[in-house]
Amino acid sequence: MISLLPFSLIVAIRFLREGRLQTLFIISGAAIGVAVIVFMSALLDGLQGNLFRRVLSSQPHITLERPKQISRPLRFPNPGESVVATIQTPSQRLSSIDQWQKERDEMQKRKDIVAVSPTVTGPAFVVRGDASQAISLIGIDPEQYIKIVPLPEKIIAGTFRMTNTDILVGKQLVEDLGVQLGDKLRIVTASGGNLTLNIVGIFDLGNRGANQRNVYVLLSSAQNLINLIGGVSSIDLTVIEPFNAEKIAQSIASQTGLQAMSWINANQQFFLGLNAQKLSSQVIRLFVGLSVAAGIASVLVVSVVQRSKDIGILRAMGGTRGQVMRIFLIQGAIVGLFGSLIGSVMATLLLVGWKMVAKNPDGTPLFNITITTQLYIIAAIIATITGLIAAVTPAMRAARLEPVEAIRA
Repeated sequence: MISLLPFSLIVAIRFLREGRLQTLFIISGAAIGVAVIVFMSALLDGLQGNLFRRVLSSQPHITLERPKQISRPLRFPNPGESVVATIQTPSQRLSSIDQWQKERDEMQKRKDIVAVSPTVTGPAFVVRGDASQAISLIGIDPEQYIKIVPLPEKIIAGTFRMTNTDILVGKQLVEDLGVQLGDKLRIVTASGGNLTLNIVGIFDLGNRGANQRNVYVLLSSAQNLINLIGGVSSIDLTVIEPFNAEKIAQSIASQTGLQAMSWINANQQFFLGLNAQKLSSQVIRLFVGLSVAAGIASVLVVSVVQRSKDIGILRAMGGTRGQVMRIFLIQGAIVGLFGSLIGSVMATLLLVGWKMVAKNPDGTPLFNITITTQLYIIAAIIATITGLIAAVTPAMRAARLEPVEAIRA
């Protein structure tokens, strides 16, 4: 089989075999570097994915609302004049989106949007005996809204059932009011709405404020309570690419004239932190990769010095500069490939150990970590290319050796 291989490959393998200890060290160094990169990539992807799901599992990617009401002066000053009167911003009244059915249908036609749900959201009070608490009343179309926020997955007690007499409340509100499943709550709004509903489900959105504030009722019930008959206060959207939500929101705002608020704009600090974490992890991976490349290059440079006589003999026997150069490039590629394979195994073992150690108090994993086949393939390709690039300088140095000078050295 060896005889069928190209000449440069045969010599490269022979050089690696003869320097077994040296080859072992260089492959080990590459394997450790690849293991660190794969382990970090899987760990950070799992952490970011967990944070991402926690933030977006309880809110839409984009929310469309009617534009804010603004004041306009009755008279604009002429040149050289000034207006002394102060223009006061008007209070924002809860109102419906004009022709919201048309806007909903337009959003459903967009290819970058996967779910559309009209909602009615407004302030209200929940009353239980002598106790009352301010809440955010959210009226939903259950079939559509669960595509935006998976409420059935958030139910920790009771069932996800939405009729004109049902209400879903958060676990914090339940604790504050001292109520339980089956109890009745009276909802009162500033517009005079008054309705008594049964608690059929208790949810946990993973956020104390949302669990204390949010209350879900049927869309028609919220419309009656807030006196917004036939209207909706917002249209919630889920997009295919969440990280493009801000661009999509700007596009929708220019298309419809509505105010479009993306989750990125609503969670700027979180988004900036997520980007900073991504950038820092990429910098760490870059420096680990550079250290691996430097290690491969330094060992191959030493190998060129050690093999100078062998290289001289090869050149004297008719070997071309290109063949000599390919010998060391192949060595770099082999080292990178084998290093990636061993490193991937090491990274997998590290992640298994991490899963066994990093657990919540109830024994469940701290967060889900998965290594895809694509990550292994990318690691192998990058490591092989890194080995090739690292071998360029030693290969050029070996190719420049003159046969007579190399044999005399």
